Amino acid sequence: MRDYCIRPAGPEDLDGARAVMLDTVYRDFGTGYVPRWHGDVIDPVAAYLVPARHTLLVALDGTNGEVVATAALDSRGPAHPPNPRHVAERYPCGTTAQLRRVYVRREHRRRGLARRLVAELLAFAAADGGYRSVYLHTDPAVEGAEGFWRSLGTVVHDEREEVTGGQGIVHFDVSLGALHPAPPSRSAPSARSAPSAPSAPSASSAPSVPVVPAALSSSRPRPPGR
Repeated sequence: MRDYCIRPAGPEDLDGARAVMLDTVYRDFGTGYVPRWHGDVIDPVAAYLVPARHTLLVALDGTNGEVVATAALDSRGPAHPPNPRHVAERYPCGTTAQLRRVYVRREHRRRGLARRLVAELLAFAAADGGYRSVYLHTDPAVEGAEGFWRSLGTVVHDEREEVTGGQGIVHFDVSLGALHPAPPSRSAPSARSAPSAPSAPSASSAPSVPVVPAALSSSRPRPPGR
């Protein structure tokens, strides 16, 4: 059985984490890199490593040390717009732990990695002491995504049921106790490593991504946090 190491991301993990995230938005979501939605992918240090109440986890393949999965949490609730007003009001910033970027490379799926990563995120949120709810949204068009989150959480709003179809995404509430707290991650550092400036993803590991041009927009509207 393949062995994986799950740990908080350090500076040495950022290129690999970006590659996993960018491959997912290109290949699974079909949107490609969109600056207003994917700023945290390009600068995960500012998004997840610097804020004390945020975290970015990575799963490393035990055979070669490659980053094969990611999962993140931050204290930003869903914004309105583009999300429904009642969802934004139910999950305010500061007290809401929003789960983000739970991505696993295709060849490493169906091995329990996503569930292990979410367990770690929920344990992190519970230890924080200031989070009162856990929220996420997902695109049901992505294979396996809706079923996975339905196994862990409760649907609070399905935009497909709206007259206009909304953005077509499903909003979930996840209990802090949905999964038993995960045991301490093997090789996880006792303190967060000092962040360093992220380097751009390499052409060999991820699609070529312009970081600055705002002209890169998608004709297919998607909510932030993908």
